[in-house]
Amino acid sequence: MSFFPEVETVGYEGKSSNNPLAFKHYNPDEVVGDRTMREHLRFSVAYWHTFTGDGSDPFGSGTMLRSWDRYTGMDLAKKRVEASFEFFSKLGVPFFCFHDRDIAPEGSTLRETNRKLDEIVALIKEYMKTNDVRLLWNTAQLFHHPRFVHGAATASNADVYAYAAAQVKKGLETAKELDAQNYVFWGGREGYDTLLNTDMALELDNMARFLRMAVDYAQEIGFEGQLLIEPKPQEPTKHQYDYDVASTYAFLQKYDLVDHFKMNIEANHATLAGHEFEHELRVARINGILGSVDANQGDTLVGWDTDEFPTNLYATTLAMYEILKAGGFEKGGLNFDAKMRRGSFEPVDLFDAHIAGMDSFAIGLKVAYRLLQDQVLDQFITEKYSSFHSGIGKEIIEGRTDFKKLEAYILDKPIIKNRSGRQEYLKAVLNQYLLEV
Repeated sequence: MSFFPEVETVGYEGKSSNNPLAFKHYNPDEVVGDRTMREHLRFSVAYWHTFTGDGSDPFGSGTMLRSWDRYTGMDLAKKRVEASFEFFSKLGVPFFCFHDRDIAPEGSTLRETNRKLDEIVALIKEYMKTNDVRLLWNTAQLFHHPRFVHGAATASNADVYAYAAAQVKKGLETAKELDAQNYVFWGGREGYDTLLNTDMALELDNMARFLRMAVDYAQEIGFEGQLLIEPKPQEPTKHQYDYDVASTYAFLQKYDLVDHFKMNIEANHATLAGHEFEHELRVARINGILGSVDANQGDTLVGWDTDEFPTNLYATTLAMYEILKAGGFEKGGLNFDAKMRRGSFEPVDLFDAHIAGMDSFAIGLKVAYRLLQDQVLDQFITEKYSSFHSGIGKEIIEGRTDFKKLEAYILDKPIIKNRSGRQEYLKAVLNQYLLEV
């Protein structure tokens, strides 16, 4: 049985192709610098949006036409695995990601839930034996069930905290079983709506204890993947503790956890935090904690997490610029945490969306690499800060001055001459590079 009979293997045909089911820019075997596009971009399909999402929203029921949805329970879970591996194979992606509850339903107890999860994990493992796709990361779904109404690792109920810990324990075991490259922590409800009923100090301390126990258990079972934290400022709670990269980094530093975690950065979460995507990537890069990326984009006219497929070439270029500057992905990748628009409900639309996203990041990769090779931005930045390369600026950098020396230096200086930032010129240069792809 084929779940996508209208699609054969999606291949690279070049930008002159009119075939909607072909890549125009993503050529997995094309070498850019010292790696192929496949190695640079490490694309991943998000199991939740692609195979469990039904297109429902707060104002309407599901619209997606998915042939596997006629099944229920464990039969549905097994059919989703079958459909997913057909999709991975036809699209040619090297990775996929999932939450535990995406792949298997809950039972009446955690023991029963784990038994169902084990059955599906075993099935996925069998499919992986005859398929090149691998698990980029998995995570625990700690936000949907009513038990998590007050959080998971920050819950006010110790039994909920214990349940969440047991669920993450199982998640780490699953990661090891499927040889995941990473394991992700996303605090969907790790935050608060009002301080009137919140012990913030206790919640933050408990979240740190939770992450420390996770680190210890990952080491105990020999899981060698990277542990990642995915920042998000709001939704569903108004104030989430992992608001953005900077606040999460400060948290890790305070609790002496920074050596164990890197960031999984989502573009749309950056938007919600009031940042540009490249800002979050830059903060992570300069602090050595850029781990992986959830590749999507938000709608600037809609103030919530719309999870659109990435097609903004400025964003993909500047994202790849930061990723290349960081040395590229080690264990991370570009996971399409993106969902179909509610009106794009046919199965073939899944391919159209992923092709658009993959081509967009392929363009971003090529342009970013050329910008780095030509040192267009680096050279300008070096010149902008040239006053710190000699004289009093160099003394500042080297720590050889103080307030009194700086006052003596500047006190009788009649003119301070600044350089133009030339922002408009640099945007025009970026346009030029984009148009030459």
